[in-house]
Amino acid sequence: MARKKFLRGKWRTYSKLGRGRRKKQKYRKARGRHNKIREKMKGNPKKVSIGYKKKKKMEKIIKISNIKELEKLKNLKEKIKIILSNIGKKKKIEIAKKARQMNIKIENLNIKRFLDKIEKEDEKKKEEAEKTKKEEKKDKKKTETSEKIVQKKENNLEEKSDKK
Repeated sequence: MARKKFLRGKWRTYSKLGRGRRKKQKYRKARGRHNKIREKMKGNPKKVSIGYKKKKKMEKIIKISNIKELEKLKNLKEKIKIILSNIGKKKKIEIAKKARQMNIKIENLNIKRFLDKIEKEDEKKKEEAEKTKKEEKKDKKKTETSEKIVQKKENNLEEKSDKK
């Protein structure tokens, strides 16, 4: 059964209330003294009330905090919502990779986006490490050359002082 559409009173009369314009069709509670919708008179739009609520499908919600719990859920064929509990980044990565292998969807984690983001972060860290290594090598070379220059100057000074 399709969901009941609740509309505000006199919506058929005015375009600004939704006549021929679906986006404008919004419900507002009827508050008037002699309002036909509030009094639930025949031939008027339905009034929002408790009896129209849809029944929710029963689904199990399971929190996961490690890989072993995820592997246990592999055999279940019921409808299950899997949610990650509060865990660290390292475990989250492991669980996401395992879930991707097992084709299991986790409700509060977009596995593909999460793993892509982590791969990019790892690449950045590697690049930064390489840059720092290169800079350290350059610094070493500079210090070595500057030390050599200082030693040469000292030797020259000593030779001059010996000559005098």
